[in-house]
Amino acid sequence: MVFSAPTFLFLFLPVVLSVVLIAPRALRNTLLLAASLFFYAWGETGFVVVMIGSIVFNYLAGLGIGRFGGAGRTWMSPLLLALAVAGNLALLGWFKYAGFLAENLSVLLASLGLGEGSFSQAPADSIHLPIGISFFTFQAISYLIDIHRGEHPPQRNPIRLALFISLFPQLIAGPIVRYKDLVDQLASRAIDVEAVAAGIRRFTVGLSKKLLIANSLGVPADAIFALPAGELGPSVAWFGLLCYSLQIYFDFSGYSDMAIGLGRLFGFRLPENFDQPYRAASLTEFWRRWHISLSSWFRDYLYIPLGGNRHGSRRTYVNLLIVFLLCGLWHGASWNFIVWGLLHGTFLTIERAGLRGVLEQISRPIAHGYCLFVVGLAWVFFRAESLPHAIDFGASLFGLGIAEAAEAKLIVDFASVEALVVCAVGICWAAGLLQRLVEGLSRVARVGESISSAGRSLLYAWLPTSGMLALWFLCAMKLASRTYDPFLYFRF
Repeated sequence: MVFSAPTFLFLFLPVVLSVVLIAPRALRNTLLLAASLFFYAWGETGFVVVMIGSIVFNYLAGLGIGRFGGAGRTWMSPLLLALAVAGNLALLGWFKYAGFLAENLSVLLASLGLGEGSFSQAPADSIHLPIGISFFTFQAISYLIDIHRGEHPPQRNPIRLALFISLFPQLIAGPIVRYKDLVDQLASRAIDVEAVAAGIRRFTVGLSKKLLIANSLGVPADAIFALPAGELGPSVAWFGLLCYSLQIYFDFSGYSDMAIGLGRLFGFRLPENFDQPYRAASLTEFWRRWHISLSSWFRDYLYIPLGGNRHGSRRTYVNLLIVFLLCGLWHGASWNFIVWGLLHGTFLTIERAGLRGVLEQISRPIAHGYCLFVVGLAWVFFRAESLPHAIDFGASLFGLGIAEAAEAKLIVDFASVEALVVCAVGICWAAGLLQRLVEGLSRVARVGESISSAGRSLLYAWLPTSGMLALWFLCAMKLASRTYDPFLYFRF
């Protein structure tokens, strides 16, 4: 069950919200926990047991680390932390990486003449990947590390810790929430009309991103990436890459907006996860704007403990490459994701070595073009089904492929009026132009001199409402006729 599913929108969410709103405050956490576990079990059935096991394990580990940590820290605290982190990573490793490791070990043994090495013999598809396991595992690890550092005491209320790990708005697609950001809200929070209204508005924006932009552009993106190399020329390849670049952004940021909006409905303030990343003029700036909760997690719990930039340039470059190698692996057990991560790590290293200073001196549009070019090329590896597929697609971008089909015909086939219109809207939205238009209209509604004070108040009150109703109407039309609603995070 995903946020854009009719079952969630018109059954699960209204029922859960109604029950939580009328329930006594003392019962709200328990009810939300039950709803979150039910939400997860709806899509993962028996694998909800894995999550419950993770909750119990981390609850007990937190108590143990807290007992021996803090000001009177003993050798037991780091030992328990190491064991607990290893336990979380072992769980993640088994479900997410066992098949990938088995496949590559099989190939390695075959190359050494020690086995047949057939991919079909590796259990790549025999281990189900529980949805969202990367998100709730990272949240649990940060909780334990923060206890060890003395940033907060362990949570002794099992309901609150279980809700922190399993809270359904951010369970399957983030943002990755720190315990310190929610600890006070888990204990006490207010749900008022203003918060509910803000939550509905934010959820509506996210749903619109997902249904109206991401899903619409996913159709031509999937079709173009599925073309054989012999039918893929530069213009079609670039159009497919544009569609996918917009799809992944609006899908992911849309889910984050929906999660933040849902959090507001239930009294939680979740952290922002995107800040118009396609406006960045460098890879360094891009990662300050893209998936902020993940990049800050790697910074605080991996990059800085590795030494960050405190031990000279060479060590800093190595640390960056390690972080982004693991960032790629976090996104999926595939060589494609490893290459994607290393590409970002390599360009971040080059920028730190001197390119960033050059980018700050040149025209921002040129620097912006450089950033979009590198990010776009990296998306090829993120989207392609295999490494050879990514290489073939990348070659087609530069006319180095073996395309035989008529480019003009393919462009007509894929660049429909709807796709072109949605691309234009997506580009304007990603560039911040739509936000500026809304802000301009709001200013007109506030201070316009051509209408009366009462008229300005009425316009200011109804303009956002009318916009939200229009978006809901368009989303409802999309839901009624939809045949395509992919979930892009099944590998996360």
